[in-house]
Amino acid sequence: MTTLVHASSGLRLYQATMDDSTWVVSESTPLVCQLDHVIPSFGVAHFVSKANRHINMDFSLDMRRITAQTHRVLLRSVPPPWRPGRSAKTVATLNFYQQFNGRLENQPVWQMLSELDSGNFPTFYFNDWYSGGEATAVGLSSINFKSHYDRFMQCVSRLLPYSFNDIAFTVLNYKQNSDQLTKESKHKLTMVGNYVKYDPKVDMIEINGYTDSYGGRYPNLKLSKKRAQSVKQFFVSQGVDASKVEVTGFGEKRFIASNQTLLGREKNRRVVISLGKENG
Repeated sequence: MTTLVHASSGLRLYQATMDDSTWVVSESTPLVCQLDHVIPSFGVAHFVSKANRHINMDFSLDMRRITAQTHRVLLRSVPPPWRPGRSAKTVATLNFYQQFNGRLENQPVWQMLSELDSGNFPTFYFNDWYSGGEATAVGLSSINFKSHYDRFMQCVSRLLPYSFNDIAFTVLNYKQNSDQLTKESKHKLTMVGNYVKYDPKVDMIEINGYTDSYGGRYPNLKLSKKRAQSVKQFFVSQGVDASKVEVTGFGEKRFIASNQTLLGREKNRRVVISLGKENG
């Protein structure tokens, strides 16, 4: 691993000029927000936040030449030349690992965005293997940043507060002798529908309906199918291709709790939604 280089004069600098500093919001959906910045002759910087229960922000530095050796890297916030007298400050130290892009996550990434919003230039310093260990700096320019940052943060504020893993397996419960969902389950179904509507990679939805043991086997089988079919119709109404949705009714089979208690029967009156995702 190379030695950490400190900011100094005589660096090889990769950084957009005032004339070619560009920022682009490349993705803006309730599932993912992405802000990109081109660093001429070096690569592209990406800020990404995704739908999740937790606050998240990831940064990646997509380099034209993949990292040939693990580098120890210093990240500093550097004031622009037109702000003389202001000093740079350290944001983080990190590694650029061999054959991987540079990555950061969570608080240091938020700090980078804050520094850019303040007009400063977050800059990575390291010794470049490709140039024989020459001291190198890669800077993000805050020029033309603000308007795109505002759009990006508007997108972040609209991200769904849950991820695919939170809703990939969802159990809905029903009122007794009815195909009407409980209030809580209506909310769950809306959550799943909102996610599926925006994620084209969801390519399979399996819906299985079940009942408790009260009411007779054949009527229960019909009721379980009716419950599952109504959930399918919900997804179709959200724009999901009906061919992606598989529906099965099991009636009172495969119960998960005792049918001798009210609570047990409530658990058995259910529809189970399982989502399949392309490459996932």
